[in-house]
Amino acid sequence: MPEDHTVDTGCHDDGANHGHHGYIGNQTGYLRRLKLIEGQARGLQRMVEEEAYCIDILTQVSAMTKALEAVSLGLLSDHMSHCVVAAAREGDEAADEKIAEAMKAITRLVKS
Repeated sequence: MPEDHTVDTGCHDDGANHGHHGYIGNQTGYLRRLKLIEGQARGLQRMVEEEAYCIDILTQVSAMTKALEAVSLGLLSDHMSHCVVAAAREGDEAADEKIAEAMKAITRLVKS
């Protein structure tokens, strides 16, 4: 039986969490940040319900946007250093796919 020399990068695009994604080492930090962002969103809802001053609401929206951007950039960095690097080790086709995938994600982030 021939040996299989393919490397499972663990970077699947099917949404399944196999414990190998690049962010897994920072999962606790990401979850903490996302919970803080969730709290910010609730605070924004409360501000609108209480008819807070527009500029104060916009200031909080900006802070929440920056927090989401920080999470996005961290995830992108983890993806590049884990999934893209692992794909590059596999070979040209796998590397090309992961680079194209990363570029699409970067394009979405830049447009948002």
